[in-house]
Amino acid sequence: MPRGVGMRVERQLSIFLDNKPGTLAAACSDLAAHDINIEAITIANLVDHAVVRMVVSDATAAIHLLGDAGILVIVSDVLAVDLPDRAGAIAEMARTLGRAKINIDYLYGSSRGEGVPTIFLRVSDVAAARRKLAPLLAREVRARKTAGAGAPKSHATRRARSGAAAPRGSRASSTRAGRARARPRGRSGR
Repeated sequence: MPRGVGMRVERQLSIFLDNKPGTLAAACSDLAAHDINIEAITIANLVDHAVVRMVVSDATAAIHLLGDAGILVIVSDVLAVDLPDRAGAIAEMARTLGRAKINIDYLYGSSRGEGVPTIFLRVSDVAAARRKLAPLLAREVRARKTAGAGAPKSHATRRARSGAAAPRGSRASSTRAGRARARPRGRSGR
């Protein structure tokens, strides 16, 4: 599949850490010392502990390493979906799964260093989710081929081509604001 459009099942590690300074640093440092890269991460902060969910470059090695350090590790399958960098992509994916009665327990994102947005989903039925999302991703592939799209355009480039207003504080918006101030304000001159 073209870069930025794909789907696969990956192993996610959920680790339980004490909710105090330094515990995350220690766990992440142990992984780094063994050349295990954290490719995606999210943390749920609870009262006395934190649940750290992560996708790593070597799940098997990480499970053993963290387990040997006395950290509880739970492994689960998540669906990794590379989505196009455009408004509405996540909404369309969620709508597709919702119509199929597939619940999204949680999701989080990462670019994995390549600039390609990847969404990691914990869903109620991974196999059914893959079947339902496959046509959506196939449409994205066809749309890219038809448009001759290469790398995703930046937000500024898309905005300029669409004629949308520049964000506040940018050179273009400052110029427009300057012109607006220079206009007469009516008969009273207020």
